[in-house]
Amino acid sequence: MTVPESRRPHHVAFARIGLGLLVALALLGAAAYGVQAERGLGETDLSREMPWGLYISQFTFLVGVGASAVTVLLPYYVHRQQAFARALMLGELVAVIAVAQAMLCVFVDLGRPSRLLNVILFPAPTSLMFWDFLTLAGYWVLSLVGLGLAWSERARSSLGWSRPLALATIPWAFGIHIVTALLYAGLAARPGWMTAVLAPRFLATAFASGPALLILLAGVLARTRRFDVGREAVARLTTIMTYAALTSAFLALLEVFTALYSGEPGASDHLAYLYVGLDGHFGLVPWAYASGGLLALALVVLLVPRLRARTGLAYGATAAVLAAVLIDKGLCFVTSGFNPSPLGYVRDYRPSLIELGIVAGIYASGALVFAGACRWLPVDRDGEPARLPEEQSVYAWKLPTSTAHRPDMAKVALSEK
Repeated sequence: MTVPESRRPHHVAFARIGLGLLVALALLGAAAYGVQAERGLGETDLSREMPWGLYISQFTFLVGVGASAVTVLLPYYVHRQQAFARALMLGELVAVIAVAQAMLCVFVDLGRPSRLLNVILFPAPTSLMFWDFLTLAGYWVLSLVGLGLAWSERARSSLGWSRPLALATIPWAFGIHIVTALLYAGLAARPGWMTAVLAPRFLATAFASGPALLILLAGVLARTRRFDVGREAVARLTTIMTYAALTSAFLALLEVFTALYSGEPGASDHLAYLYVGLDGHFGLVPWAYASGGLLALALVVLLVPRLRARTGLAYGATAAVLAAVLIDKGLCFVTSGFNPSPLGYVRDYRPSLIELGIVAGIYASGALVFAGACRWLPVDRDGEPARLPEEQSVYAWKLPTSTAHRPDMAKVALSEK
C-alpha cells in the first residue's frame, strides 16, 4: 500500500508546518528559560507554600511515560512474544526521550542548575532525592544502550547480550516510578500523598499512559507509511493499557473510601479541595472531574468489545486515557498535595506564562528529536519504509472481517474434510 501521489504534497506541507511550529515552541521555551535564569524563580508562581508546580508535575508524568518501555521489553524478552519485536525500537525511543525530558523539568525547577552537582559531589544515601536521581540516570543510560541494540538488531548484527541487558532494564523501569512515589509518600505533613498505595497507583498510571502514547505514535507512523509495529502488538498494548487504567481507577477509589470513611481531616480536606473546593478555592475542581470523566469514558469503550473494535472510538479512548493521566499527574496530583497546608491555609496555583513557555519548549524539543529519529527507522532493501502485510498492519486497526456468512469459506472447510 502506497500513499497516492496526489496526497503526498499535502502530507509534506502539513509536516513542514508542524515542524515549524515545534521549532517555534522550542525557541519560545529557550527564551522563557533565559528570562527565568536571569531574573530567578520569582518569575514563576512558585512560593514557599507551593514549592513544586508545573515543572515537577510534568516530571512526575514523564517518568511514567519513560517506564513505558517495560511494557514492550517484558513480554518480548521474558514471555518470548514475537508480536512485540517491531515495537521494541519505538518503546526504547520513547523511553529515552521521555526520561530526558523529565530530567530537564528537574533542571529548570532548580533555579540554579549548578545545584544539581550537589547530588553528585555530596551523595546522601539517606535521601530519596539521591536515589531518584540514581535510578533515573541509570535507567536512561540502559534505555539508550537498548535503543542502540534495537537499531543494530534491525541491521542483523550480533546481539548475544541484548536479552541480559533488557532483563536488567526491567527492574530499573519499575524502580524509577517506585522511588518517585516514595519521595511523595514519605512526607508526613502532606496527608494527600501519604498513602501506601501511591507506588502501585503510580505504576498503574505509568502502564496506562505509556502504552497509550505508544499506540498513538504507532498509528501515526503507520498512516504516514514510515513504520508499522503490527496490529497484534497494538492489540496487546491496548489490553495492557486497559487493565492498567482499570487498576489505577480502582486504587483511586480505595483512597477516596479510606479518606472519607476514616474521617481523617487532612485526607478528607485534600479530596474536598480537588472535587468540591475548599474555603472558596475551586482551581482544580474542573480539572479533577475532567480527568475522572475522560478515564471513565475511555474504560467504557475499551471494555466493550464492539466499541473497541471501531477504529475511531479505539483511538479516541486511547487519547482519553493519555489525557486523563496527564491531567491527573501533570497538574492535579502535585499541586493539590500542598492544600491545605500544615497550618490550614489554602492557596490556588496558576502557572505563569514563563512556566508554560518552558514546559511547551521541553515537549516541543522532545517531539523534534522523535521526528528526527523517525528518519532512521528500518527500511526495506529497496529503500522504502519497512511494511507488514495489510492484514497485519496497524493502518486499519480493526478486527478481521467475519467469515461466518461467506459461502466460499464453507466450501474450503468441506474440501479440507
